[in-house]
Amino acid sequence: MNHITLALTALLLAPVALLPGAETKPNILFILSDDQGYEDTGFMGSKEIRTPNLDKLAHAGAILKSFYVQPVCSPTRAALMSGRYAVHTGVYGIVRPHAKWGLPLAERTLADALRAAGYETAICGKWHLGEFEPAYRPTRRGFDHQYGLWFGFIDYFTHKRAGEPDWHRDDQPCNEEGYSTHLIAKEACRIIREKQADKPLFLYVPFNAVHDPFQVPEKYKKPFTNLTGTRATYAGMVAAMDEAVGQIVAALKEKGILDNTLIIFSSDNGGPAPGKITSNVPLRSGKGSLYEGGIRACAAASWPGHIPAGKVIDEPLHIVDWYPTLVKLAGGSLEQKLPIDGRDIWPVLTQGARSPHEAILLCGTTPSDTAIRMGDWKLRHRTAGDELYNLAADIGEKINLADQQPAKVKELRDQLDKWLSKAVPPGQENIPAPSPDTGS
Repeated sequence: MNHITLALTALLLAPVALLPGAETKPNILFILSDDQGYEDTGFMGSKEIRTPNLDKLAHAGAILKSFYVQPVCSPTRAALMSGRYAVHTGVYGIVRPHAKWGLPLAERTLADALRAAGYETAICGKWHLGEFEPAYRPTRRGFDHQYGLWFGFIDYFTHKRAGEPDWHRDDQPCNEEGYSTHLIAKEACRIIREKQADKPLFLYVPFNAVHDPFQVPEKYKKPFTNLTGTRATYAGMVAAMDEAVGQIVAALKEKGILDNTLIIFSSDNGGPAPGKITSNVPLRSGKGSLYEGGIRACAAASWPGHIPAGKVIDEPLHIVDWYPTLVKLAGGSLEQKLPIDGRDIWPVLTQGARSPHEAILLCGTTPSDTAIRMGDWKLRHRTAGDELYNLAADIGEKINLADQQPAKVKELRDQLDKWLSKAVPPGQENIPAPSPDTGS
């Protein structure tokens, strides 16, 4: 037997590496909660709210301690779907019902890219990126299946907002009875059970939970007798969502695809009314703010055998990063007309690499409301004067170091100005005012 034959024999007998992008493409489950507090899961330290299913996922993979999102709903979804910052999409604020705008049609969505890579694609939950014309709706933005609400702030039982029904299947009106969290979970499980055998699945589950109105069946509040008022109702809503996550994961296991499914969980922004309804401890402020309590999300990622279990990652990452990371894992193409702001974070999750970002743009609900994080430093640009914080020493942003560190202010401001010099105007007709940032 010659050396060539020996080499070929050894190659054939060698174990096959599981390389993403080949026939081992992972299924992808992306779960997004709405308005959940940074501390309001067990894996992020809550002693009041129990989330056993989310905790199990988080501890089976990596907890992301410095995962950034946008301060309100629609911009986070736009950043996830496009891999691009708000200064490039124009989605700075909330897309109101029937507003004549949405995620620009020029934007290639994550669903578009994954479908092109051979995935079956589905959204079960809240879209919130435009619907005034059919072209803006999920089934025209890369999703094979759609179920749930187009807007937000619906009644959990009647599925109405200001008396108008907002419940759809494949972007057509759908009248189904039940608590919305339960219905979204039920549909997600159906999608998994009926998954096409010859395609991997991208399942996007953006719950409207735990956004107000604060409503939940009474049984979910019973474990929280130590809490009172709206906080108790909110805790029950978190518990109902956690139960729903458990059902979806169980469906993956029953289908036999759990071990080849990357599961990602994140909130879309910090919790509102921190200290009263939600908890963003130890961060400052909450939803709508560019302080950490508005833009750091409780987040985790799990994929057995790929993301090491029990990891806690404190590298700064941003939701725009999932776009290139997932498309690359799927073996898809990142060649497109519009440049991508996100970076591939797979080495961070699996190999302990540093953040691929030299700096991260933190954009508020208007182009003039911005911040930047560079390493441990964060600059908040405000008309009243720039604020500078060292997050490693002062995660609660209590000590403004701008006057003491003028060179660092200039360094961060120069990078921020580069981004802002190319910022597109807002797409929305009515721009919400920035949060007053009381620090509560």
